[in-house]
Amino acid sequence: MTDRQAPKQVGGGRRTLGDFAPKLAELTDDVLFDDVWNRPELSPRDRSLVTVAVLAAGGDHDQLAFHLGRALENGVTRDELIEALTHVAFYAGWPKGMGATNVAKRVFADAPE
Repeated sequence: MTDRQAPKQVGGGRRTLGDFAPKLAELTDDVLFDDVWNRPELSPRDRSLVTVAVLAAGGDHDQLAFHLGRALENGVTRDELIEALTHVAFYAGWPKGMGATNVAKRVFADAPE
């Protein structure tokens, strides 16, 4: 990780699911984001790249859209994300790579540059 202090990663589980699935929201915010995403062994940028690759490989487009935006916030460039998705296509399968790239195209169209 770099010498600069990375911004603390915060989840939105309680905000989006708290009334409907309070335990899942709690685990999302307190374990996944507050603990796992803030461990110092990987930077938020690196965690974002790993997360995007895994979600793309699994075809998890709803979560991928969120994490592409988070990756941009964490300093991953659009070009790096497109390259990662191109790479995923060869290992996870062409349809998953193409689907993930279409998600990225929509996310990038809505995100400030």
